[in-house]
Amino acid sequence: MNLPMPTQTLSHPADAAASRVPVSELASRFGLPLVFVALCVALAFASPYFFTWRNWGDILRQTSINGILAIGMTCVILTKGIDLSVGSVLALAGIVSGLVAAAGHNLVVVLVTGIACGAALGALNGVAIARFRVPPFVATLGMLSIARGVTYIVNDGSPVANLPDDYLALGIGKLGPLAMPVLIFAAVALVFWWLLRSTTYGRYLYAVGGNEKSARTSGIGVRKVVGSVYVLSGALASLAGMILAARTTSALPQAGVSYELDAIAAVVIGGTSLSGGQGGVVGTLFGALLIGVINNGLNLLGVSSYYQQIAKGLIIVLAVLIDVARKQQR
Repeated sequence: MNLPMPTQTLSHPADAAASRVPVSELASRFGLPLVFVALCVALAFASPYFFTWRNWGDILRQTSINGILAIGMTCVILTKGIDLSVGSVLALAGIVSGLVAAAGHNLVVVLVTGIACGAALGALNGVAIARFRVPPFVATLGMLSIARGVTYIVNDGSPVANLPDDYLALGIGKLGPLAMPVLIFAAVALVFWWLLRSTTYGRYLYAVGGNEKSARTSGIGVRKVVGSVYVLSGALASLAGMILAARTTSALPQAGVSYELDAIAAVVIGGTSLSGGQGGVVGTLFGALLIGVINNGLNLLGVSSYYQQIAKGLIIVLAVLIDVARKQQR
C-alpha cells in the first residue's frame, strides 16, 4: 500500500534572503534608541539621582532649547545646507523681545516681534544662499557675527532684566507636572513631524536635498524651498531665545554661544545626513535627548565641563563617520 508523501513547502533561497532584514538596516533604524536606553541604564546604576522625576524634569527643560534649535536645523540640513547663526539669532531675539516686554507690551506682541526678528534674519540668510549662491557655511557664519554684534549694540551690551510675569511663564511656568518649555518643544516637534511627513512642502525638502537638479526639473521652486528653511530656522531660534531668556529671568547678550554646535550635533546624531535628503524629526529628538542625558549624566558624576566638550566633539565625529559609512553602503 502506497502512502501519500507529506507535502513540503520549499522556499527559494532568494525568498528566504528577501525575508531577512539586513543587520545594517536594523542598526540604522534602532541603533540610536538602543544606545539611548543603554546609556540611561548605565547612568541609573552610576547615580541614584538619575532616574528621579526632578532630574528628568531638568533634562527635558535643558533639552527643550537645543531641541527647538535642532528641529529648525533639521529642515536646513535636509536641503543640504547648514545654519551657523542660530546661537546669535537666539540671543538677539531674546534681547529684542525682552525690550518689547519690558516696555509693557502684551505677550502676543512680544512673541510676534521676537519671532519676526529671527525670521527676518533667516530670510537674509535664505536670500544670500538661494538667490546669490553664497555657500551656506559662509553666509550663516557671516550672520553669526553680524547678529551677535547687533545684539550687543541694541542694549549697549547690557542684559534686559525686570521681565513681566507672563513673559517669564514661557520659561518657568508649568501646566500640570510639565514645564512650559517642554510643552512648547513637544508642540514644535509634533508640528514639524507632521510637516515633513505628511505635506507637499515636506516632500519638497527631501526632494531638493536628495537631488536639486531633478527637483528643479520636476517643477519644484528650489530657491523658494531653500530660502524658506532658513526663515524657519531663524523663527525657531527666536522662539528658543525667548524661552531661554524667560528661564534665566533676563535676556543676556552673551546667550547662545556655541549653541549651533549642539544643534548640529543633535541633528547628525539623529541620523539626518549632511548630504541632504535623509532624516527627520524623530531622529533629531533622540539626538537632542542623547546630548541632554550625556550632559546631565556627566554633571551628576562630577565630570568637568571641559571633558564634556571633548565628549560631544567625539560624538559628532563618530556620527559623521557613521553617516559616511552608510552612504558608502548605499
